[in-house]
Amino acid sequence: MQTWTFKDGRTVDRMGFGAMRLTGQPGNWGPYPDKARAERVFRRALDLGVNLFDTAISYGAGHSEMLIAELLHPYPADLLIATKGGNVKTGPGQLHRDGTPENMRRSCEASLGYLKLETIELYQLHAVDPKVPLAETVGAMAELKREGKIRRVGLCNVTVEQVKTAQKIVEIASVQNRFNLNVRESQDVVDYCAAEDIAFLPWGPLDAQAFEKGAKLADAGSPLEAMAKKHGATPGQVALAWLLAKGPHMIPIPGTTSVEHLEENVAARAVTLTAEDLAELG
Repeated sequence: MQTWTFKDGRTVDRMGFGAMRLTGQPGNWGPYPDKARAERVFRRALDLGVNLFDTAISYGAGHSEMLIAELLHPYPADLLIATKGGNVKTGPGQLHRDGTPENMRRSCEASLGYLKLETIELYQLHAVDPKVPLAETVGAMAELKREGKIRRVGLCNVTVEQVKTAQKIVEIASVQNRFNLNVRESQDVVDYCAAEDIAFLPWGPLDAQAFEKGAKLADAGSPLEAMAKKHGATPGQVALAWLLAKGPHMIPIPGTTSVEHLEENVAARAVTLTAEDLAELG
């Protein structure tokens, strides 16, 4: 099992679980309609050793957090729940940024209630609000950390310079940007996090946005498809193995509503890509 250890000594498995899809659809709004199915996915993830669940107050406007609490509380001792604030969901597909200190505090305290927690293990800024100085937003998170309401601070959808700005205010434990085989604009952030001993949680690790537009992860005859056949794996497993091979700080967080897909994703931990494989994939 591949693990990551935060600077304070907390260790998690390097295959996390993203809970965004377990909300009302379309538009990521409201409660997930099949609690029994959700519980099967959650429980199987725990059985497979997955102990980092990533959610956000904007997922279903709090319903993702409430679902996790309803189905898993009291939580296993080794489960780390990461959540996010700074985005506000006001309707199906309607997402607004609000990085004001007042909203960060309000959102954090609401998440504590939804998740039935006294301390959030990893609290992440979902997105930088261009209307609010980043130092003010992160300063509010630092204050919440001093108060014991959050244990670790993370950032999402940021540049290297923004990470550096935040580091002047509080220790940054993680960064979560979109990153996968097809989308690599955050390579400089990945490299910076490796140098700074910061966990990197790539969202969209299987390029789900491309799927939703009708694209395929691996076209017939593509290097990814050939690599999958070589390893007796699926293209998705190779894509996740490629991420894991990018560095020990890499923690993919694929999400799914299917136990079978979950098992497929987690099995990617057993796919070992050679240096030649990685060079071929680029």
